[in-house]
Amino acid sequence: MTGRDTPPPGRYDPHRGVPPRAADAPGPDADGTRPAPPLAPLSLRERLALNRTGTFDWDLDRATLELDPCALDVFDLRPDEFDGRPATLAARVPPEEGYRLDAAVSQAVQDGAPSYGAYFRIHCRDGTPRWTQTQGRILRDDDGRPYRIAGVVREAGTEMADSVLLRSLQENRQRQTAMVQQTTAALSRALSVADVTRVLTGTGGARRFGADALILGLVDNDRFEVIAITGLPGAAPEEMMASRLDDTLPLSDAALSRRAAFLSSRGELMARYPRLRPYLDRVPSGSAVFLPLVAQDRAIAALGLFNAEPKQHSAEDRNLALALAGVVAQSLQRAMLFDQEREFATGLQATMLPRRVPDIAGGEVTVRYHAASTGRDIGGDWYDVIPLPQGRTGLVVGDVQGHDTHAAAVMGQLRIALRAYATEGHSPETVLVRASRFLAELETERFATCTYVQADLESGALHVARAGHLGPLIWDAAGHTDWHPVRGGLPLGLATAFGQDHFPETQLFLEPDSALLLCTDGLVEQPGQDITAGIDALAAAVRDGPAELEALADLLSDQLWARSGSDDDMALVLLHRAPTAGTTAITPRFRLHVHQADPSGASEVRAMLRRTMDQWRAGPVAYDIEVAATELVTNALTHTDSGALVTVELLPPAAGGSRRRVRLEVEDRSSRWPRRRTPGETATSGRGLMMVEALSDSWGAEPRGSGKALWCEFALPGEG
Repeated sequence: MTGRDTPPPGRYDPHRGVPPRAADAPGPDADGTRPAPPLAPLSLRERLALNRTGTFDWDLDRATLELDPCALDVFDLRPDEFDGRPATLAARVPPEEGYRLDAAVSQAVQDGAPSYGAYFRIHCRDGTPRWTQTQGRILRDDDGRPYRIAGVVREAGTEMADSVLLRSLQENRQRQTAMVQQTTAALSRALSVADVTRVLTGTGGARRFGADALILGLVDNDRFEVIAITGLPGAAPEEMMASRLDDTLPLSDAALSRRAAFLSSRGELMARYPRLRPYLDRVPSGSAVFLPLVAQDRAIAALGLFNAEPKQHSAEDRNLALALAGVVAQSLQRAMLFDQEREFATGLQATMLPRRVPDIAGGEVTVRYHAASTGRDIGGDWYDVIPLPQGRTGLVVGDVQGHDTHAAAVMGQLRIALRAYATEGHSPETVLVRASRFLAELETERFATCTYVQADLESGALHVARAGHLGPLIWDAAGHTDWHPVRGGLPLGLATAFGQDHFPETQLFLEPDSALLLCTDGLVEQPGQDITAGIDALAAAVRDGPAELEALADLLSDQLWARSGSDDDMALVLLHRAPTAGTTAITPRFRLHVHQADPSGASEVRAMLRRTMDQWRAGPVAYDIEVAATELVTNALTHTDSGALVTVELLPPAAGGSRRRVRLEVEDRSSRWPRRRTPGETATSGRGLMMVEALSDSWGAEPRGSGKALWCEFALPGEG
């Protein structure tokens, strides 16, 4: 220690290095070799001093601390600077280190531990920090009360420096590994070039590369086009967004030369690329890195990384940047191939769909088709609008099994075949039967679902047949919507394979100023969700959506399909029947045709009545209406040779009244007039009209041009 007297000869001075040999060392042996002289004895304190270690004795009762000379040297204190009080060490121990050291001692005392140890830093006389280690033994009396701590204190700068360096290197390697893993994970989910740019420019995109700003550009023959920028101030100059592939701009130069450039400051960047000088205020003032993105021995793009502060790039920084460039290059190449394949596939499918939608008399029709927003493959969804003889119109939506170009090719063949069968004037059932047989004969091992509607807008008659597909949604100007029940058969192809190519036809009616919707399941079905939720959401969107057909089609595409990022195709057809001239009020109604040989027709009428009466809030009267309809339909099917046309209307209150009315009509083609009978107690029939008379407020029969109609009316409750 400074000021200490020089030790006498033969004594070891810990501040002077290796101790001297003993004075009486023996001379050489007879053979001329000199034996090793004996070492001078070292005291314990001298041995500790050799290792820069001192001792202390802390009297807890008297709050005094004794430090030996080497311990004082560890704390860089002269003897006259230490008065034996622990608080005096505050001149060397920073407060935060003192708190941590006190906490370690207090915890050991409270836990009854026999000893403690801790690393802490001190500030030397010249202000430099020094790592120090202390270890102490806690002495306790017979009652377990601590009264004394004896221990050692030593310099630990070398080992802590090594430890900090190793920890820093380890943390740096972990940081680099995390950056590569995070970037790889984020880009692994990117399918298209647009997906890649979203990853790079999204939240935390530039930070994944340890940068504050980022630029990405693609090589296009002899041109270079910037496609993504994030973190740079202001808008990029137009001439920098697309330029010739040359060495005057850093990204273009990196792609052309296929060499990475690591620049430490903006000044270095401007010196190398003078063309950037007019845009000095738009370039960060710190370091910059420009990386060529090479895939399959071809530069496909270049990536620029900018930092706000100047920086000299270490070997680790360069290796990390090159590794990340390789990850981005592979992802970008995969995305470019995906976009090329998808463009080819969607182009193929577009050629399979109708080029235009024909104009129709008495209404308007609009269509929408969207390929899947995710995934590489395309589906087999299609639509068609077919002009038919006698002013009718055929509407088709369908979906061929699979999501590939084969599905699109099969779809194109099936669409053309179905269109040909429909144009020949066949009924919907016959059209689907022939289409099913055609698909089976192709031997593609594919099936298809389909709904075909033959619409006569002059009369409003709709003849519907479906093959494993969704039926139509119909709604009126008042906003009443309904998925009408339509019987169907198996999907096309499968129906023929199983010998069940029968597609029963259902007749519906489209009232003036009402509309119809046909769609594929891509509009209503999402993975992991019940399809009924999508069907209900579609009905609600139609009910609350705009009346104009084009606007409604856009809304459905944006709200139900594009917003959810569907991984399925979607085809949509909307048909609107023009309002009748002179119509001033809309009368809510529905019509349903029941075939004479259809045993389930009455149940379909009841199901439709339940839904309609619920919308019209008929309350307990709904059951009476359902019973009356069942009796009238059964009479028509049993006592005539024709089917039954069921019409239900919601009428305003009669003159002088305040209650709305429901009018039920069942029309047949028989001229035989109904006769109310009075059956006996044992009779098994003849009570139908009696029940209608008992349940309704009024009833009667009217002649029609080709037959007759039985009607009855019911006053709804709650109106007066």
